[in-house]
Amino acid sequence: MKILQYTRYALNLTITSLFLLHITNTFPIQFLDIAEKLSYDARVKLMLPNSIDKRVVIIDIDEYSLAELGQWPWRRTVLANIIDTLFNHYYINSIGFDVVFAEPEQDEGLRLLHEMATGALHNNKDFLREYQAIAHSIQADDRFAQSLDDRNTVLGFVMDTDVRSGLLPEPAALLDITVSIRSPFINSNGYTANLEVLQTSAKHAGFFDNPLIDSDGIVRRSALLQQYGKELHESLALALSRTAVGSPQLDFIMQSDPDNMAAPLLEWLRIGEYLIPVDEQAGILVPYSGKQRSFAYISAIDVLNKNVPVDQLTGKIALFGASAAGLHDLHTTPLETAVPGLEIHANIIQGILDQTILHQPGYTAAITFILLLILGLILSFLLPLLSPTWAMTVSSALLLLLVVGNLISWHSYQLVFPIASPILLVIALATLQMSYGYFIENRNRRKLTRLFGKYIPPALLDEISLNLDDINLDGEIREMTVLFCDIRNFTKISETMTPEEITRLINAILTPVTDIIHQHYGTIDKYIGDAVMAFWGAPQQDPQHALHAISASMTIRQQIKGLNADFAKRQWPEINVGIGINTGKMNVGNKGSEFRVDYTVLGDAVNLGARLEKLTKFYGVDIIVGENTRLAADEFEFRQLDRVKVKGKNQPVTIYEPLGQTNAIEESERVKLHQFHRGVKFYRERKWDQAEREIAPLGQTEPRRKIYQLYLNRISNHRQNPPPDDWDGSFTPDSL
Repeated sequence: MKILQYTRYALNLTITSLFLLHITNTFPIQFLDIAEKLSYDARVKLMLPNSIDKRVVIIDIDEYSLAELGQWPWRRTVLANIIDTLFNHYYINSIGFDVVFAEPEQDEGLRLLHEMATGALHNNKDFLREYQAIAHSIQADDRFAQSLDDRNTVLGFVMDTDVRSGLLPEPAALLDITVSIRSPFINSNGYTANLEVLQTSAKHAGFFDNPLIDSDGIVRRSALLQQYGKELHESLALALSRTAVGSPQLDFIMQSDPDNMAAPLLEWLRIGEYLIPVDEQAGILVPYSGKQRSFAYISAIDVLNKNVPVDQLTGKIALFGASAAGLHDLHTTPLETAVPGLEIHANIIQGILDQTILHQPGYTAAITFILLLILGLILSFLLPLLSPTWAMTVSSALLLLLVVGNLISWHSYQLVFPIASPILLVIALATLQMSYGYFIENRNRRKLTRLFGKYIPPALLDEISLNLDDINLDGEIREMTVLFCDIRNFTKISETMTPEEITRLINAILTPVTDIIHQHYGTIDKYIGDAVMAFWGAPQQDPQHALHAISASMTIRQQIKGLNADFAKRQWPEINVGIGINTGKMNVGNKGSEFRVDYTVLGDAVNLGARLEKLTKFYGVDIIVGENTRLAADEFEFRQLDRVKVKGKNQPVTIYEPLGQTNAIEESERVKLHQFHRGVKFYRERKWDQAEREIAPLGQTEPRRKIYQLYLNRISNHRQNPPPDDWDGSFTPDSL
């Protein structure tokens, strides 16, 4: 059992170590990563505020607009008209484009004129003069650039490419020049940016690709910065947010790192009064504030036709992009699938402006490590000591505390800590405990059933199985109580009955007697013909073994009275039993031979218990207990019967009859009891007359109580034949 216990500790600590290795990325466990992502998604759904910032609107390239204006891309003059309408008619705050304008617009008529000017008519000066005038007047990109110029316009570009196309905007920072950071930014090898004429006209630009999409394709995080060479470029959402609040400088706030103050890690970004918590890669947890289409969607064609109420757009931050499925800008979020990228940008902008971006600080891993270590150590050594019920209760309470604490930190402090690993660690250790209890304790129960099934009731097997280490089958000395119960005059009774009736009679007596012993936590040692031997204090420890044995004996006596009423109906003889009980040191364990082994008790205290049973008939009582039993059961009232000498013992043994629980003895009976004890005291002091004066009246009032007549006969005998001078008041029965 000790080896199994140590094995359980070792398994608990091994499981804890695996979780610790995972959290430090020493030994990543994919299942835990998946569980953490799923738990994050669940918390996003649970804590969803559903409070949408009405400052952000989406100008949508929807199916309706595509039907009216043709397939995408639209003519730049159309886009210019949309921008002019948004700023001149609706007075929006700013606009960001979730599209990139990497190529010049190709006008089919202008293309044909260009071919003629460079072909057959390249020498026709009049044609060339007219061509140049027309080309200048219909240059769509210039027209678009004019609409972008001197307005809060932010273009989009992508950095997820190896090509280098278009003109990048001015970087948000230059590494090692304007800022010194050792954070591992997302490093891009190329870009697809906007035409130079457009980029130089727009106020800012930001990338709209997201290199931080998780491996399962769900957008939980988004990068606010990417690195190209020494340049740091900002995302569309960050650039548009910065533009909307007046284009303040982008500031970098580093982690406190005394080991490397020269090039610390990034922890916060700041634009004016707005703080943005970021990770080392300048990534954020996307602050989803509602489900799809929570933000206001306005069709681009309705803007162009001025079908939208002015107050619906005045002062708004607009995002221009596509929700149409055919334009393939749909993503999966923790909330839904097929969410337009525009909404992800919108959620980030709202999070920046409302300061609701969740923070996963750099010390998260350290705190989680400490939490896992504490949980692992406590549960590894505590759960094995608890019952399955208590183990489940403690584990459930810890799980509740973990969940509530995590949700409070999320909601009240906007701090995100891993929850799956602590929860799964508690579940794993609790499951191991339950499994151990199920398999090991079932094995213990089978073992106990094999060893003690014929001795103890099934109800005690579970209790004993929890403390199997306390059982020593090889034999040990314990303070215990033994009981012998025998049917009086059974030989004479059996002569009047058939063998079948004798069997039924014995079974009718021993079955309830056995049940009573079991109910009082006793162990059946053996059946000896018509007798029963039982003991208390093994195999399970029982500090109240004497009390339980006496209680069982008195219940047996009461049961026999009830049985006699039933036996009378069957015309069976009346039954009386004698019960002897003794307490003392006994040797308990498996005894026998290689052919048969029994779990039994041996010793002088056991032998005395058997002898006390034989004295019950002599003293005319049903139950006799020894001195040690009386001392160990002070809740009962006893009648001191005698002091007897037994073979092999120099000192006499005081024997008692239990009368019942002290608080249940009537006062009149207590008076008679004290009177009898005074008489016995005078008797042992050789004061025969005084002893007789105390006992004789009792014999007259209760002539059937044999003990009174026994002492009166002794007094009469000692008057005629005085005992020797060294007489100690004891009696030596012939049967002992």
